[in-house]
Amino acid sequence: MEFVILSPFLIGFMIFSIELGIVTFRAVMLERGLDIAVRDVRLGTGTAPQHDQIKQRICDNTIGVLNCTEKLRLEMVPTDLRNFVTLDATPDCTDEAEPARPLREFTPGSQNQLMLLRACLKYRPIFPEAILGRALTKDTSGEAALIAVSAFVQEPL
Repeated sequence: MEFVILSPFLIGFMIFSIELGIVTFRAVMLERGLDIAVRDVRLGTGTAPQHDQIKQRICDNTIGVLNCTEKLRLEMVPTDLRNFVTLDATPDCTDEAEPARPLREFTPGSQNQLMLLRACLKYRPIFPEAILGRALTKDTSGEAALIAVSAFVQEPL
């Protein structure tokens, strides 16, 4: 009798733990990839890398995320410390159900300029109708978003 009463809670807890672990792993890997790519950009010499190069650097350093280049969307804007303007509150992410959109804004920046870079990665939850899967905000195709933000100043030559 105890097994019948407690087993749904234990199974639900296990499913929640698995989903949370995978979401956390993906978020950490996205942060890692973004940090490594930003370090490469910040310390690079010569011309600033363009959108596709930065995206490829992030995906090369994001371990364990499938279809990174298709699911990742970047937004980079210059800003000024004296007149600080942050990124738009709603991130611009990919959506399989929508047609392709042009870049929201991606300005490579120049030397000694403060840049804000936001990466948004879409993924499909493993258990979309379980406890955590229902709590996640998903788009029309059933994908949730992970967002990582970084700020950097491109070093002078």
